[in-house]
Amino acid sequence: MKCPACGRELVEMVAGGVTVDVCKGGCGGVWFDNFELQKVDNASEQAGEVLLDVERDENVAVDHDARKKCPKCDDLVMMRHFSGIKKEVEVDECPGCGGFWLDFGELAQIRGQFATDEEKNQATSAYFTEEVGAELDKMAAESQAKLDKATKIALMFRHICPSYYIPGDQKWGAF
Repeated sequence: MKCPACGRELVEMVAGGVTVDVCKGGCGGVWFDNFELQKVDNASEQAGEVLLDVERDENVAVDHDARKKCPKCDDLVMMRHFSGIKKEVEVDECPGCGGFWLDFGELAQIRGQFATDEEKNQATSAYFTEEVGAELDKMAAESQAKLDKATKIALMFRHICPSYYIPGDQKWGAF
């Protein structure tokens, strides 16, 4: 596979039980197949330590603004978006295979955001509540109002219909 940032050949490297492709001797970027980044993205995960110091040539120029093509899906251009809640690190993700390209230093930045998975989960929950909590509360209130209304109607029919029409009491009923 070719490096999407500098065009050099990527080299396989094992970090813990994860085999990734790195641009060793080039720009120092790392390619993670789908779900591999999650195994090394926290500082508490020792497997990722070896990926922080990939041998690179500091003279290799990388245009960070250029759109990069996926090294696995040759025809697809990767999407650039922020990694994580803090929106501090921009990464490239392939919409086809779900792989991630991290330029040199981005893995260290990601690993430095949260010390543990629990800390990350708490920050995610707080962010989610901040962003959509009010809307979800509104939807829940509307759903509860609809449920209350339906319950009242059902109770009205309970007094009108004989008990043998209640679902579950017979196999042939109208409901």
